[in-house]
Amino acid sequence: MKICVNLRSAIVAFFTVLMLVSGSFFNVVFAQPVTAPANIEKLKQMKVSGTDLNIPPVPQSGKTADAIRANLKKVNLPPGFKIELYAIVPDARHMAVAPSTNMLFVGTRKTTVWAVTDRDSDGVADEVKAFAPSLKFQVPNGVCWTPDGFLIVAEHNRVLNFPAAEFFYEGPDVAVIEVVPQGKLIPVEEESYNHGARTCRVGNDKKLYITLGQPFNVQPREKLKIFDEWGIGGIVRMNAFDGTGREVFARGIRNSVGIEINRKNGDVWFTDNQTDGMGDDIPAGEINRATKAGQFFGYPWIQGKTRITEHGYDKDPLPANITAAEVLTEAHAADLGLTIYTGKKFPAKYQGGIFSAQHGSWNRTTPIGARVLFTALKADGSAGKTEVFADGWLNPETRQYSGRPVDVANLPDGSMLISDDFAGALYRVTYVGEAPAKTAQR
Repeated sequence: MKICVNLRSAIVAFFTVLMLVSGSFFNVVFAQPVTAPANIEKLKQMKVSGTDLNIPPVPQSGKTADAIRANLKKVNLPPGFKIELYAIVPDARHMAVAPSTNMLFVGTRKTTVWAVTDRDSDGVADEVKAFAPSLKFQVPNGVCWTPDGFLIVAEHNRVLNFPAAEFFYEGPDVAVIEVVPQGKLIPVEEESYNHGARTCRVGNDKKLYITLGQPFNVQPREKLKIFDEWGIGGIVRMNAFDGTGREVFARGIRNSVGIEINRKNGDVWFTDNQTDGMGDDIPAGEINRATKAGQFFGYPWIQGKTRITEHGYDKDPLPANITAAEVLTEAHAADLGLTIYTGKKFPAKYQGGIFSAQHGSWNRTTPIGARVLFTALKADGSAGKTEVFADGWLNPETRQYSGRPVDVANLPDGSMLISDDFAGALYRVTYVGEAPAKTAQR
């Protein structure tokens, strides 16, 4: 026992000396991350950060890739379509396909933005590596482009802009513009681990649109005023380069994790996720369309056709001028990213329509989702019929997921990408044409 006491005393003495020498034990242990905030100031001045120039790539072959390819054989698609593994991308979330080169950037809910490159243009990525590793990202889920080729990264509480990112991503240091500094997208005291993934698009008006989920299952009444002021539980828009002219574009949204612009008319389409704990079949999920600034989409008083009971919102009269959802989807399927198909390779029925990803339920007695939907658009820009385009990532017998789609994106060659943060992969969907019907033997 005396030996143990002496040993413990020696250990305490050692760490006491270490703290005195270093100034703080925690500064020694956590010294590396402390440099990250300073790095952004260096990059803004076009200076070197000192980060290792070698960025290790993510392996694209082996057991994991083989297993994902085997799982893709279970995915169901309409006749004539094919799905293949495009890239292994850990935690793959929302995607921004580069306008001029054969690559894209992929956000995550962790600390990495991935640069994914198909160097030989064969329809399969050759290289996946971290983008701008000299920076410390925090939930860089949202990625999108300005019309003139600047990459926007929308983090949990910061927005960055990277000039010519698709041409200058080979090294760890890149030019960067702080659109919204750290802690200024929402009040720091409103930061939460829940519903913190942002998505973004630059609209036809060249303003940057960002979705801001509110962090509660249902926000308490005392939060209504501050959320309304900041656009939490809504969509905000601003100048894409300096954050000026910020305004709340849309309100009454619970937690949107998907946004798209209809380039034909400027409409803003977005998904919304449902309130939990009200049962398997309510409330319905939503795909919404905002045709102008200032529209209110009903939350927290109503979602889909369901009045929200938590905090007694169902006892209030419904607010006036609620904009109803364009599409109601099955409850708790978790509608996330969406894109309007702009290619010409898919059959005519799909051209100009919306593809949207359903992540899959976590709180339903019978799981649902893990699929991609297609919604046709009518001549007036409103939604037509919605149908399942791709499924098979959820095994109905075992009730287990082999994949969970997050986002969909157009490739310039007319094919389409699907991201999957569960499998950590991107899939490429192509149309190869239906097999000719067999003639009867005579």
